[in-house]
Amino acid sequence: MPQKVKGTITADGHEIVITNPDKPLWPEQGITKQIYLQKLAILSPYLLRYCRDRLLTVIRYPHGVPGMSFYQKNAPEPLPEFVRTAEQDGIHYIVLQGLPELLWLGNLAALEFHPSLHVVGSPLPCEWMIDLDPSREVEPRIMEAAFLVGEVLRSLGLQSVPKTSGATGVQIIVPIQPGVTFDGLRRAGHFVGRYVTEKRPDLFTLERLKKHRGDKIYFDYLQHYGGKTLAAPYTPRARPLATVSTPLLWEEVQQDVKPADYHLLNIGGRLEQLGDLIAKVPPQPVADIIARLP
Repeated sequence: MPQKVKGTITADGHEIVITNPDKPLWPEQGITKQIYLQKLAILSPYLLRYCRDRLLTVIRYPHGVPGMSFYQKNAPEPLPEFVRTAEQDGIHYIVLQGLPELLWLGNLAALEFHPSLHVVGSPLPCEWMIDLDPSREVEPRIMEAAFLVGEVLRSLGLQSVPKTSGATGVQIIVPIQPGVTFDGLRRAGHFVGRYVTEKRPDLFTLERLKKHRGDKIYFDYLQHYGGKTLAAPYTPRARPLATVSTPLLWEEVQQDVKPADYHLLNIGGRLEQLGDLIAKVPPQPVADIIARLP
């Protein structure tokens, strides 16, 4: 039996035990657990901004990609003393606050981070996120669809930031002012979704059942709601190329970039160059739009 290797790293004064640092997590990219933890440390200032104070669901891949996986909502035991939890609906969620927790989860082969869309104890959303979900595994029109939605939001006076899901889709994020409700955002989402599906019925659908969508892109305004999750900005994804959910410039969307263009091996340089594109957009007057809806 091969000997198991252990070590420790210290982050913010907390010691984290690391097991099997040479374990391949994304074998196609040559990314071991040790490399993954290094990349998580680079991502942490950006990823934590969209996970902090929220209820966290992770997807763990104990044997790496493409091995078996499971969603983890309940915090595993035993918990390090530095890990905070919060209870909701009988589930004790991890509340991801800092680098020590992030590295601890990375050691557990948590490869994806899906936070709640609200902070602990609040019924209100943190931002507005529209999810464009392709029906096909490879969708060459996804950036065209994202750009059209961005144009509609611009026509309403709203700035937004597109981001790759890191898988096949794109989400469009609109920073919001406090006080907007999930129900209000659903009304706004339905309004925009109905408009783009009427304008481009060849491209968009509001059909929830995948088997009835054909090759159309699902404009999902329903996923953004209390109790649901979406892939966090800057989360890695358990895809063969180790893609990262990456905010984009609208100029990049026009240039038809691909989700696979942004991954763990190059995301650090991009963040150094561009910073957090979402944080650069101020809260938008979404409440004014909702108030004018019929």
